Amino acid sequence: MRVFVTGASGWIGTALTTELVAAGHEVRGLVRSEASAERVRLVGVTPVMGDMGDHDLLVAEALDADATAHLAFTLDFAEFDSAVDNEVRLLERLGDALGGTSKAFFAASGTPTSLGQLATEGDELDPAGPAGSRSRTARAVLALAERGIRSGLVRMPRSVHGEGDRNGLIAMLVGLDRQLGTAAYVGDGSNRWPAVHISDAGRLFRLALETAPAGAVLHAVGEEGVVMREVADVIARKTGLTASSVDSDQLGMFGALLGGDQPASSSATRHLLAWEPTGPTLLEDLEAGYYTS
Repeated sequence: MRVFVTGASGWIGTALTTELVAAGHEVRGLVRSEASAERVRLVGVTPVMGDMGDHDLLVAEALDADATAHLAFTLDFAEFDSAVDNEVRLLERLGDALGGTSKAFFAASGTPTSLGQLATEGDELDPAGPAGSRSRTARAVLALAERGIRSGLVRMPRSVHGEGDRNGLIAMLVGLDRQLGTAAYVGDGSNRWPAVHISDAGRLFRLALETAPAGAVLHAVGEEGVVMREVADVIARKTGLTASSVDSDQLGMFGALLGGDQPASSSATRHLLAWEPTGPTLLEDLEAGYYTS
């Protein structure tokens, strides 16, 4: 199978492309720099130079491929809405070009913020929740399934963790803790984040591209809910900081993410694709010092 991957040199992109190449697929990956191009070449991927604004290029690559994985997204809260606007325009173009071809198109998304309740694959993203404007992208991806495209979503939990993670939310949290001088949690810290090891996330995305049906909504969740006070305690122990409760207002937009109770299930996903996570837990990776060394 010929697969085109946006965000190919990124954290999840590298895990996915490694999986795809190992499974014998031919992979082309969108990159924005020669350094990124060299990284994907080392994995066995043919680099495609461009960015998410190059709609003509992206449509041409998707047309030439059997399957497309859309992973590229810059987590910049200041430019969040404009990035979503661009995604939605691109998806409209892709729908016009790929309609009726049955080609696969799976996009990364996030698990729903069903505060205090276990989010399932049947739950929709809350437009009013943290980063909720990406629900527009999710709806646009699923709408492609009505146009003869095998489209779907692979929803990532709050933490996609592992050795080498430098830009994910846990890495951001540790950086913020160092600035604040405390390993922060909100309230009593009993709120939970879902999590998955990067190897398990990459494997699920490959399975989605290979076999998931049109309209599938998948949860790449290895742990339904990691208690954030426990996360803070490990960060404190590994950094020498003291764990303490902070007001979510001190954390800006990150406060809503850190303070919400956001557990998520992957039961339906496991049943549909026979996917079983096997990687280390989030606390195990924190204990290993990947985020604090």
